[in-house]
Amino acid sequence: MSNFINLSSLDIVVIIAYIVILVGIAIWSASNKRDKSENLFLANKSLGWFAIGLTMWGTNVGPSMLIANASSGFESGIVAGNFSWYAFPFIFLLAFVFAPRYLGAKVTTLPEYMGKRFGEKTRQYIAWYTIVTIVISWLGLTLFSGGVFMAQIINLSLWQCIIILVTVSAVFVILGGLKTIAYTNVFQMLLLIGVSVLLVLFSLNKIGGIGNVIEATPSSYWKLFQPLSDKDFPWLAILLGYPIMGIWFWCTDQSMVQSVLGAKNLKNGQMGANFVAWLKLIDIPLFILPGIFVFILIPNLSNSTDAYLKLVETVFPAGLLGLVVIVMLAALISTIGSALNSLSAVFTMDIYVKSFKPDLDNQGIKKTGRIVVLIGSVFSFFLAVGISSIRGLSFFNIFQSVLGFIAPPMAVAFLSAVLWKKTSEKAVNIILSLGTVFSIGIGLLYYLNLIFNGIHFLYISFGIFVILSIFVLAYSLFATKADEPKTIEIEKIKVSSGVKIAWGALILIMIVLYNVFN
Repeated sequence: MSNFINLSSLDIVVIIAYIVILVGIAIWSASNKRDKSENLFLANKSLGWFAIGLTMWGTNVGPSMLIANASSGFESGIVAGNFSWYAFPFIFLLAFVFAPRYLGAKVTTLPEYMGKRFGEKTRQYIAWYTIVTIVISWLGLTLFSGGVFMAQIINLSLWQCIIILVTVSAVFVILGGLKTIAYTNVFQMLLLIGVSVLLVLFSLNKIGGIGNVIEATPSSYWKLFQPLSDKDFPWLAILLGYPIMGIWFWCTDQSMVQSVLGAKNLKNGQMGANFVAWLKLIDIPLFILPGIFVFILIPNLSNSTDAYLKLVETVFPAGLLGLVVIVMLAALISTIGSALNSLSAVFTMDIYVKSFKPDLDNQGIKKTGRIVVLIGSVFSFFLAVGISSIRGLSFFNIFQSVLGFIAPPMAVAFLSAVLWKKTSEKAVNIILSLGTVFSIGIGLLYYLNLIFNGIHFLYISFGIFVILSIFVLAYSLFATKADEPKTIEIEKIKVSSGVKIAWGALILIMIVLYNVFN
């Protein structure tokens, strides 16, 4: 396998300089020894709407997203933008249904909310579910996309690139390097966004403007709704299946909701959610358009996963290409390291210490955490290699299908907890345990082509959601009549006129956009 892109001497100088800066920060941060048990939630309920929206959007932006969206843009046009624009109803749900209950319950984490709602056992199940999602979505998928990206730069196989990424990330975490990565996270996110803006501008200049782009592409590339016969994005599959992922990701995923939990008040939380929904509007021009540019500039590209880097190589001058490469790699290591750290923290503190070793001292906690990092690294390597063997799906849809199979249990559990007072604790616990095994098991059989051949994964995700929802309803009504359901009382919600206007304007814009691009 030959190198996919050619780095100039200036590119290599930029890469080395960036590495030197990171090493310098590492040495500086390592010399500042502080108590590692400092409060994690330093925001202390002080976040305004601007910080909330920007943080949520930034959490959603990363190298994996850039590669996957460019790949989809090259293959299908803007239709994958539904996974950004169709998010707004579920961000609306977060603002008006979930956030009032989370903030009203005065919780700092979502497992804490479910613990208050149902009990400690449910909180434990949420912790285990969190571990599963970290391993699959944050580690497995990121390592897979990172390996694909790295294999385009150096003359190594995919699995060798995955080993390098997970090893470097694990070493950072074990030696305390995650603190170093935290200092550069925001800077790298802003660089990625800045690079994306420049990539669009340079590409438009090379093609001759947006008019030439539209003329050189099929009309289907500018439609958000594709016919039912479309293999990758049939409109009904998106209409039914995406809401399951949308509810899980925007309303129940701790990494996404955390900034809303840190809001000064409900109004800031609702306006912050509104702001991120507005920011999602620029996902298509920033992250999917580059793939369409590749369709025009490099129409004979054989592998769509190469689209992003190939466009960077085509339109960027020497030096800027090297900056893109090193920022992407550093951001990948940061994401993987953060995921390993989260995995270690959740298992060590929420499961091992809480259930088995409540008196474990600080040294024991650190030792256990490092062991978890090592085990998680090995397991996630094999998972990433397994994901790379999935056939019959586009690069973008590999990501979405994996998320589609882990989303239903959490979506059902939180929806029933928030919307229905009579929801049974036992029903939710069964959904979070056996329901998760059922959902992921269906996914594995689907990938092995043993069941549902030819059926879109979003239909299957919707079906799993319906089955689990019916189970919760039936079990809560008929199997646990003697149980007295727990509830969390909250004050009556008062929505300010500013919040109503902001959301009304967004809904109007979304209606217009879906009419224009249909």
